[in-house]
Amino acid sequence: MSNLKSLQEREKRLLLPTYVRQPMAVRRAKGMYVWDERGRKYLDFFGGVAVNALGHCHPAVVAAIRRQSQAYLHVSNHYYQEPQVALAERLVKVAGMSQAFLCNSGAEAIEGALKLAAKATGKREFIACHDGFHGRTLAALSLTHERKYRDPFSHVLMKSVKFTPYNDVKALRFALGTDTAALIVEPIQGEGGVRVAGEEFLRVAREACDEKGVLLVLDEIQTGLGRTGKWFAKDHTGIQPDILVSAKALGGGLPLGAFLSRDDLGGKFVPGDHGSTFGGNPVSCAAGLAVLQTIEKQRLVDRAAKMGTLLLEGLRGLRSDKVKEVRGQGLLLGMEMKDPAAPWVEKMRQQGILLNATSETVLRLTPPLIVSKPEVERVVQALGTELAPK
Repeated sequence: MSNLKSLQEREKRLLLPTYVRQPMAVRRAKGMYVWDERGRKYLDFFGGVAVNALGHCHPAVVAAIRRQSQAYLHVSNHYYQEPQVALAERLVKVAGMSQAFLCNSGAEAIEGALKLAAKATGKREFIACHDGFHGRTLAALSLTHERKYRDPFSHVLMKSVKFTPYNDVKALRFALGTDTAALIVEPIQGEGGVRVAGEEFLRVAREACDEKGVLLVLDEIQTGLGRTGKWFAKDHTGIQPDILVSAKALGGGLPLGAFLSRDDLGGKFVPGDHGSTFGGNPVSCAAGLAVLQTIEKQRLVDRAAKMGTLLLEGLRGLRSDKVKEVRGQGLLLGMEMKDPAAPWVEKMRQQGILLNATSETVLRLTPPLIVSKPEVERVVQALGTELAPK
């Protein structure tokens, strides 16, 4: 394997410069840990942006990939495929929805959800929230509020999108109009700084959408599949959406996304309305089914709730004057710093722990659901050491 400097030089010549990389090259990963090109071991509390819910290379996922890859890798959506149907059966059941469209990513799932909402309602306007993030493809980016993502492409974004303040009930009611097709909400804004939607806000969102004939779309790309201590974040409140969007953890590390509809919406699509060459790839679907089965078998939803509480209490107990607030739900937590968070990511990496900075000042912690008490305690202790007065 190339050393880090050589790899950086090769990438600079060959790949478009769209990512800000951490100064490490990954050699391998297993369970809760990642090893770099020098063989140094890191405890992973970032989890591939909440993708690796079962940790890295979970045996059940690897076995499912191996079995399916020995049968067939791709035949196209012109044929019936057991892996797609088996995954959809389990996914709609745990989500409390009725039908699914399988695709490759969260952004694709958002795009499809918008198309379904537009066709089902015949309306053209969409309402999204301040500080929300839904992806970087054009329609998904149109719903993403942060200017640093939007401004370079503002001339080609959808003009039929309006934004309303997050957690503002009065503004939400005012925002929905006669031509609104859908309101899209993240139950927890991950990229927006790990901000949790209040129960009243979600309840009023559901009520207002019903009153005005607007579809409620919940973006659970990051919050779904046990991350918050429930199968989906919506389950904390009992609010049921018209369309639910899932991805990230769904594929166990392989590209996989989905949008799910209530039973009377799916029929609005007819053959040709939507499609994807690679959507519902059989290997990804086999991996996704293994993810859902393993989460259920190993009771990882309950584990996420328990370990999340332990981590939240530990972080709040640090009481550093460098920290403004610790917030979140389950194993999706944010520590808002008084200064930029990036230097703290570097400090923790030097201690052998991987974290992420989001929304400029927030340390985001999204460890795999398999995390244990000693690993939680190690991270809390390490942060405490770094945050202690010098």
